[in-house]
Amino acid sequence: MAEKILVVDDEPILLKGLKFSLEQEGYEVETAVDGKEAYDKILANTYDAVILDLMLPGMDGLEVCKKVREKSMVPILMLTAKDDDSSKVLGLEYGADDYITKPFNMLELKARIKAILRRVQVSDQHFASNLINVGDFNINTLGRKVAVNGQNVNLTAKEFDLLLLLMMNEERVYSREELLETIWGYEYFGDVRTVDVHIRRLREKIEENSSQPDYILTKWGVGYYFKNKKKRVL
Repeated sequence: MAEKILVVDDEPILLKGLKFSLEQEGYEVETAVDGKEAYDKILANTYDAVILDLMLPGMDGLEVCKKVREKSMVPILMLTAKDDDSSKVLGLEYGADDYITKPFNMLELKARIKAILRRVQVSDQHFASNLINVGDFNINTLGRKVAVNGQNVNLTAKEFDLLLLLMMNEERVYSREELLETIWGYEYFGDVRTVDVHIRRLREKIEENSSQPDYILTKWGVGYYFKNKKKRVL
């Protein structure tokens, strides 16, 4: 079955071009021209990924992303203005998995989408029949669900992948560049803040005190690693 993508943009020519190019890659593509239409479609349908423009009439892309994250963990690739760094960071803070700046190369956009979808598929296939218990964590890798001390935690696709990678390689320190290459799945040009934002957001969800984390720790000047106070049981 073809993977299903929702593309959201208020520029008719760009929207038509994206739909055509992605359909040529074998994806099933639906479109929306504003934030409300996009949000309603996401609630009513199941998508494998969403390409979401930041600047939309009415409900903008940031608001859509924030509201969607209250209901769904569908991977979101946000389209942003080239020099709008603050919006890029806000998009990640609100739950976007990745962003690409306009104007963009269609080949790069396709690579980003493939990377997002591949990360989800590989993770699901590799752990298809496993429930993983690591100290305070219970992880259902097939359903991509996480509970900490018995409390369910809603993670985005990238947050889940980051947690699983660090947890399954306990006390191995990963640099930001390694995490970008491993989790995002392509050569990432530019901003390692993408990793910092995702790590901070992940800590806010799983740590009792995100400013003094117990699980995801920083090795200053090197990167991040997972430490479990309890013996791991797989």
